[in-house]
Amino acid sequence: MKTIITLMLLYTFSFMITAQSPFYDFKVKTLEGDDFDLSTLKGKKVLVVNTASKCGFTPQYEDLETMYRKYGGDDFVIVGFPANNFLHQEPGTNEEIREFCTKNYGVTFPMMAKISVKGDDMHPLYKWLTTKEENGVLDSKVKWNFQKYLIDENGKLVDVAYPKEKPNSDRIISWVTSERVK
Repeated sequence: MKTIITLMLLYTFSFMITAQSPFYDFKVKTLEGDDFDLSTLKGKKVLVVNTASKCGFTPQYEDLETMYRKYGGDDFVIVGFPANNFLHQEPGTNEEIREFCTKNYGVTFPMMAKISVKGDDMHPLYKWLTTKEENGVLDSKVKWNFQKYLIDENGKLVDVAYPKEKPNSDRIISWVTSERVK
């Protein structure tokens, strides 16, 4: 009987592991159209943020860039995903988005091609970020532009910061500067 219970537990555990799609399995496109494999971020904390150029939260680009210049490198990266899901606040092409971000905010952190972060055409990465069945941690909805997802060094979703929380909030900075997860 112990053997049967042990086998059932092992099967359930292995199913739970395979049912969760790891962050590092995703491949996306940069604003320039190049492939970007999220597995290249292994070992780094990652702040994933959906962005828009014509939003009341657009000035957060400045905070994100300041944060990236201060903490970015071997242990931390910000990855921006422009999205036009909220009142058409990101209508530009990828080229126009790059020009806007560079000219107005000097953005140097990685910016990906425009995607959808909600709805029927939601990008698979955002399905993973927002669905507990996939990420193993929590369900969430992308409420607006500049929502932030915190991913640890092992590719595990840690938490979500909603748009009103600035990227340089004490909570986010504390997470960025905390000891590495083993």
